[in-house]
This record gives sequence, structure tokens and C-alpha cells, in this order.
Amino acid sequence: MKPKATITFYGGAGSVTGANFLLETESNGSSERILIDCGLIQGGAIYEKLNFEPFAYDPGSIDAVFITHGHLDHVGRIGKLIQDGFKGKIYSTPPTKEIAELIMLDSLGVMEKELRGSDRPPLYDESDVATAMGMWETAPYHEPVTVGGVQAVFRDAGHVLGSAMIEFTVAGRKILFSGDLGNSPAPLLPPTEKITDIDYLLMESVYGDRNHEQNEERLHLLRGVIKDTMNKGGTLMIPAFSVERTQQLLFEIENMMERSEISLVPVFVDSPLAIKVTRIYKKYYYYFNSNVREVHRLGDGVFHFPQLHFTESTELSKAIKYQSPRKIVIAGSGMSNGGRILHHEKEYLPDPNSTLLLAGYQAVGSLGRILQDGAKKVKIMGTWVPVRATVVTITGFSAHKGSDDLVEFVADSERTLKKVMVAMGEPKSSLFLVQRLRGELGLQAVAPTGGEKIVLEL
Repeated sequence: MKPKATITFYGGAGSVTGANFLLETESNGSSERILIDCGLIQGGAIYEKLNFEPFAYDPGSIDAVFITHGHLDHVGRIGKLIQDGFKGKIYSTPPTKEIAELIMLDSLGVMEKELRGSDRPPLYDESDVATAMGMWETAPYHEPVTVGGVQAVFRDAGHVLGSAMIEFTVAGRKILFSGDLGNSPAPLLPPTEKITDIDYLLMESVYGDRNHEQNEERLHLLRGVIKDTMNKGGTLMIPAFSVERTQQLLFEIENMMERSEISLVPVFVDSPLAIKVTRIYKKYYYYFNSNVREVHRLGDGVFHFPQLHFTESTELSKAIKYQSPRKIVIAGSGMSNGGRILHHEKEYLPDPNSTLLLAGYQAVGSLGRILQDGAKKVKIMGTWVPVRATVVTITGFSAHKGSDDLVEFVADSERTLKKVMVAMGEPKSSLFLVQRLRGELGLQAVAPTGGEKIVLEL
């Protein structure tokens, strides 16, 4: 039997969120059906309704699920997959397993609140998360995992703690699923691992059509935003993703305070999820880059300075507004779709002395995107709120590679690559990157649409 492999794009095609790809293989008398990621579709009510639709494949027929990292748009429908009949194994790196459990339970809590009074139950329940953890096996970077006739290896993506590119070998051919690729060099993590010999690549394109500020520029901008806001006597609000962004910002703010570059003002991490994730970061400190590991070895560790306050309880969270206005508040969610950041935005967006710092990607339809686009008033928890605060965007803190770095990443394998499939981005970003890969590297590159199946020549 001639070896075969196909990839079907069930999520993450033409969209940043909802990553869900099916790799089907036949080789050496063995056939496998392997899912890569099973993420939540985010960004607005239309997308969110799609999460409740039946999977376009039979979950009971899937042999294994490989998870690139623990973000909600990569793990958020695993519970539904189990509820709908999946009985196989789930694989990831150790930190990803721990982060994914927190993310899924947190998402369940949000869904239960949003669906209160509705006839519709959440996508999954706590027992489905517990079942997933029982099915979940971990492997460190570079340790092979075998599923039938397929061998898989996790490679360091440098995106968030434990994030991985997944390299599958089928009949001697290498197929790489990039997951999300880190914006290297990053403050905490090692650079994205160099890959030079793959045959097929399915890659992300969140920033496929634009670049970020360089590291020094983003630090200069952050320093300036903090100083300006504190000089005005205002509050700096930072909607931040609980995984990586919060930890990255804390690391940089701590360094600035130690160097006396900014005022020693209170810094509140007002997100139970981010606080729990930060504990996982501390546990897996040996996943950090060599510089941060050395800081950890010589001192009290990272995420530990006198001005830092973790407000896990509701009471401590509510008490933040009674503190001096000169403070920094980091809270979820990163796109202002929910979470405690909404209370702070409602409180401080009307204040011309305060600042809202958007330090990451804001999906179309999200409150963060509406604010980024210059809205003069926004609806928060049923109330119209005037926007008088300064709204600033710093893209350099994104945990995703910019366009030039994505092209450079692909160029490392241009000698062996037969096809590049560009996904996990807004259509304009994906198509722009496709044109760059065709024009600059002469590669066969495509941006698949939802439901499209691509046959790989083995």
C-alpha cells in the first residue's frame, strides 16, 4: 500500500482562533486519525455559537490529540470532544497539561455565568475536564511519541511556557504543525527552535502582514507609558492574557523598578487564573531561557518584589479602587471579553489621567479591538462608559512572531519544503504571508479555507 497523508482544516482556517486540524495517515499497514489542537472559537457571538455545533468528524474515530500549547483557542473544546465520544490519548509537554487544565476549568466557569438562565448547557462539565486529565500523557521536548505508524516529537516554539511545534514523521516524511510561534527573543523563554528539514509545514499567521516593535523599542514604550500615567496621577490598566503576557510584563516591570527607571507604585495582578498560571511558571522555571534561570538561581526568583500584589479573592479585587490612583493593574481577559479587567475599565476609562495599555492581539469584535479602533464610548456590563483615558497599543509584547520573523522561520527549511499551509490568522494576514513565501522564497504556499482537505505527497 502506498503511504498516504491528508490534513483537513476544521478550525483555524480563515480565523485566528479555534485551531483544529485532522491529520489522517496510512503507512506500513497502519492508519491513524490524529487531531492537532481542539480550540475554542473566540471573537463574537456568531463565532461563539459555532462552538456548540457538532464536530464535522466522529470524535470516537480519533486515535489521539496532540496539543501545541495551553491557550483557550487551542484547548477550549477538548471537553466537548470527550463528551461527544473521544476515547483516545491526549499528548503535550508537562507545563501545557497543567496550564490547559486551569484554562479549561476557568472557561467552564465563564460559560456557566454567561449561560445562566439559558436552556443551553455549557460545552462540557468538570467531569469532562477530569476525564481529559486521565487520558493526558506528557513528553518533554525531543522525546518521541509513537501512535501507530506515526512518530511525533515536540519542538520548542518559544511562544508560552511549554509551547510546542509538533513534528510528525510518516513514511520518512516530516510534517510540522507550528502551533503559535514565539516572538523571539522573549524576556522569559528560549528562542523558537530552528527547524531545517521538514517536507510539509502548517503554520500560524496572526501577524503575517505586519511586524512588531523591536525589544528595546517596546521596553522604551512601556517605560514611557508607565511614567506618563504615574506623572498624571492616573491608573495604568493592562488587559493581559493569563499565560505568558502577564508573566512577561511582571518580569519587565520588576526590572524597571530595580533599575529605578519607574516609580515604585503598587502592581496588582487581579486575575485568579493568571495567579495560578504564574505559580506554574515558577514551578517550571527550568523552561526559561538561560538569563532568567540565572536570575532565579541567584536571587528570590522571578515574580517576587515588594510592590507586587496578587489579588486572588473577590474582596481584595474590589479593594483595588480604594488604593491610590497611581497604580498598575494587570487583569484578564487579554481582549477585554470578560473577567475583572471590565470592572477596572468601567472605573478608569472615563478618567483622562488614566491609560489603557493594549499589549497583545485584539480579535475583531472584541471590546479590546473596539477600544483599539478609537471608540469614544463603549458598553461595559450593560452600562455605556465614556472613553477619556488614553488608549495605547504596544504590539512588541505579542507572543507571536511578526511577518519578517515568520518568513525567516520558513526560510530555514526552504531547501526541503514541498508545501506551506498558512492558517491561524485573519484572511488578510494569511494571504499576505502566502504572497511573501511565494514571492521571496519561491515556495508553494496556500491559505486553506475551513473544511478544506489537502493531500500530502509522501
